[in-house]
Parts: sequence; structure tokens; C-alpha cells
Amino acid sequence: MFREIKYNEDLDIVLDQIRKGAFLTVKSGDKLNTMTIGWATFGIIWNKPILMVLVRKSRHTHEIIENASDFTVSVPVNKDLKKALSFCGSYSGRDIDKIKEAKLTTKKAVSVDTPIIKECNYHYECKILFKLHMNEENLHEDIVKSSYPIGDYHTLYFGQILKSYKTD
Repeated sequence: MFREIKYNEDLDIVLDQIRKGAFLTVKSGDKLNTMTIGWATFGIIWNKPILMVLVRKSRHTHEIIENASDFTVSVPVNKDLKKALSFCGSYSGRDIDKIKEAKLTTKKAVSVDTPIIKECNYHYECKILFKLHMNEENLHEDIVKSSYPIGDYHTLYFGQILKSYKTD
């Protein structure tokens, strides 16, 4: 059972939790991975609802999302998934099956190929419309120093939110 998310009712709750951690899941072919994210942006771009996520080029997820057409973001609001979030943010999917090891389960998404994380209760299904590789020349030096001291820059993925809903 799910209900559509109302931006004015739920967005503050979701944004607060994303700061603490959420799951970005991507699938391309037979490759599937989830990772913990703490940064994301919601907005309207190209007259479409957009969820923008960032993935560092060094991450295993980057290899998968570069070949994917969609992604999901699953947000655990008022659910104790701190251990799973910590685990998925500390280990690489290159080495282990993080979903299995973190004791998470996937569930078929409504509108995209990438599944959602069943244990979460807020879900965003997104079609990738645009990606942008960060360039040091375009960043303020304070950001370079604080967030990219070793030059491990992000790629920004702009996903059109096709479905957003809350599950029981």
C-alpha cells in the first residue's frame, strides 16, 4: 500500500532524513548496487520535478549509474536503519553484495527498472535526464578545500521524478 507524497507535507521530513542518510540504488543490466547518500536536491527544472543526486567517480555506484537510465532513492523516515546506512556508506559494492550484507531487501519499483529498498518508507523513482561531471575550475576554492581535498569529484545526476510515494 502506498500513497503519493505531498511536497508540502513530506519534503521537510525527507530532507531532514537525507542529511542523516538515504539509499541511492541503481541497476544496469545485471549489476545492482545501493549506497548511502547525504546530499540531494529537489526542484523544478525543464518544467519537471527533479531529484539531483551526486556520486563520486571513485564509487562502484558511479560505474553502474553511468550506464543506467534510472535510479531510486529510498528514505527511511522514523525507521532505525542507521546500521544499514552506515554499512552501505562504508563498504564497496565491488567487494560485497551490500544489500544482502546489510540485511536489506529490494522490491520492484512502479515505473523504473531499478528496485526500491523495501525497509524504507519514502521512495523516489527517477529517470536520468542529464549528468554533469564536476570540474574544479567551476568550484569555489572553499568548496574544493573542504569537500575535494584529494580531487575525488562528483558527477551530478538529474533525475525526473516519475513516482514519489510513501509505503506502510
